[in-house]
Amino acid sequence: MLILIMIEDMLADLGCESVTSAATVDKALELIDAQAFDVALLDVNLDGKDSHPVAEALSARGVPFVYATGNTGNNLRDRHSGRPVLKKPFKFEDLVAILARLKLAPTE
Repeated sequence: MLILIMIEDMLADLGCESVTSAATVDKALELIDAQAFDVALLDVNLDGKDSHPVAEALSARGVPFVYATGNTGNNLRDRHSGRPVLKKPFKFEDLVAILARLKLAPTE
């Protein structure tokens, strides 16, 4: 929970006007169906379940996403293994760099 609050604060500092979070795969899929997203930060594990269905739903809708995980990243599925990965906990500068790489944050 503390990491989520930290990430939300970082995104607010970057000027994000709306940040939505989901702790479960089902909630994430429900939110993806209900609204549009500019980008997503996706943990490999949501409440003990593999987030692969969420990655598939984001990919199907053309939403760029970054894995944010405390895991090694070795358990990423082949189709999404090329996605950027932020290792938790990460620094503000790491988030800015990865969003800039996706052309979703200003570069200085």
